[in-house]
Amino acid sequence: MGGPLLVAAMLALAVFIVFVGLWRMVGASGHDPVDERLQQYGVSDAALAPADVAARPRLARTNRLLARLSFGPRLAAALASADLPLTAAEFALIMLGLGAIGFLLAALRSGPLVGLAVGAALAYLPLLYLNNRRNKRRRAFTEQLPDVLTLLVGALRAGHGLTQAIEMLVDQVPPPASVEFARVMRAVSLGLPVQRALADMAERVDSDDADLVVTAIAVQYEMGGNLAQTLDIISDTVRDRIRMQREVRVLTAQQRLTGYILAGLPIALAIMLNIVNPGYMKELFEPGWIRLVPAIGIVMQVAGFLIIRRIVDIEV
Repeated sequence: MGGPLLVAAMLALAVFIVFVGLWRMVGASGHDPVDERLQQYGVSDAALAPADVAARPRLARTNRLLARLSFGPRLAAALASADLPLTAAEFALIMLGLGAIGFLLAALRSGPLVGLAVGAALAYLPLLYLNNRRNKRRRAFTEQLPDVLTLLVGALRAGHGLTQAIEMLVDQVPPPASVEFARVMRAVSLGLPVQRALADMAERVDSDDADLVVTAIAVQYEMGGNLAQTLDIISDTVRDRIRMQREVRVLTAQQRLTGYILAGLPIALAIMLNIVNPGYMKELFEPGWIRLVPAIGIVMQVAGFLIIRRIVDIEV
């Protein structure tokens, strides 16, 4: 009886961790307003007030542990870029919880080897969602950039200063551009130079077009000149790049669809075979070395899908 009780306790703990992570994601935990404001500018829990750290000692220790690893700062930067209201420790706990659930369920049914494969796959799902959210947000910001620059050029030519023009952008453009420029204005209101605030925005967005705009503004601040004319030229360049990227996506649509079909066809076929003839694939999951066959097949399938994605990912 001890074994099943231990497994049940571990499963309950993993489910609890997942629900706590989801609870924090939807904002139901009641963050302190000062904590949220500091986190908008990359301040980790380790740098918060001692009372706040004492209230969350385990998360604070986890954040400090992740900060010593290269994975921690990169994960925190990715969360800021994706605009997810989670710390690196909370996101890591969600990954561990999903991995533990997948391992326990699959290990109890098919053995530890299959459990490791399923646990690793489920633990990778949050990273997959994070990367997908980052890419969508970066693409949306880049597509908004020509309109943003047009409004910015118009405000500058009307006699407004750069900070006044950015304030106008916060009210005129939709997210994610309005969210990023609102962060810029909050940073400037806290005393950060506007060049540094814009550079931090470009680092969060991780877009070559945003880097080009921020570099032009920084150069104009240092050297002087007609900023409105420079931004107008950059706006035309960015618009041409976006049009070319859309043409490339249209030309590679067939190859991307082929990758999705080749990745999903074996899964759909396995599900259909299991429904029509449940015992047909049972021998692949019998104890012994035969279990390596589906594991190797899954690894090769994922590798082939990633290779196809890499081939059709053409830089413009």
